[in-house]
Order: sequence, then structure tokens, then C-alpha cells
Amino acid sequence: MKVLFLNGPNLNLLGTREPEVYGRLTLADIEAKVRKRAAQLKTVIDFRQSNQEGELVGWIQQAKGKFDVIVINAAAYTHTSVALRDAISAVGVPTIEIHLSNIHAREEFRHKSLIAPVCRGQICGFGLKSYILGLEAAVDVNGKEK
Repeated sequence: MKVLFLNGPNLNLLGTREPEVYGRLTLADIEAKVRKRAAQLKTVIDFRQSNQEGELVGWIQQAKGKFDVIVINAAAYTHTSVALRDAISAVGVPTIEIHLSNIHAREEFRHKSLIAPVCRGQICGFGLKSYILGLEAAVDVNGKEK
């Protein structure tokens, strides 16, 4: 099984950016912990980050036929990107939305996810555990679809 992890804008700043909201782990720390759990689940992951909306859209489009599931932390694009929503919908690869913080307990503009309606589910508010739960959900979704 292959899972594509996509990380949106500013997640490359984890560890120093608002640690009271996002924690002190870097994105590399999170990736290492996800890779460790993926190995236990006999799952191959590809872990990517971009600050560019178009690059994320391209990766989603390229996922069809290469990955079984996409796990995405679209960060700020969650609330603004019709392009990401349309790409997820178009490729038909099961997608799970994740967030480190609880977007529903934050500023009003963060409460609406444009991608949620085209994702299999949403996991938010558990910090690093959101990524681990996203991986485990991806394995579960993939198992149920075969």
C-alpha cells in the first residue's frame, strides 16, 4: 500500500511557528514518526510539503494510479482553495484531511474547510497524533475498498 502525505504552506516552519498552537515538533520530526508507524503497518509513504498551491494540485493529479490514499494537511489552503478541492474530487483517490490544531476551535475563518466535502474524513486537533491517525485511517480506508 502507498500513501501520499501532502503538507501545505508554512508547515515547513513547524517547531518555531506558533508552538503554542502547532507544537514544537518540526515537519521532519513528524515525518520520521509517521515513517516509523508506516513501517509497522507495512505501508510505503511519500511525504511532501509545498508553499505553492499549484504544486500541491499537480501532486494530487499525479497521485492517481500511483497511490492508494492521500493524506493532506492543506494548512491555510484548506479554507481558500477551490483548486485543491477540485483536484481531490477529479482524481478519485480516497483522501483524508488532517490538521495539527482543532480548526473548529480557532478563528471563525478557519471553521470552514473547502476540501472536507470531497475527503473521506477529517482529523484535527491532535497534534502529531493527527498524522498517525491519518495514516491509520488511510490503511483502514484502503482495506475496506479492496
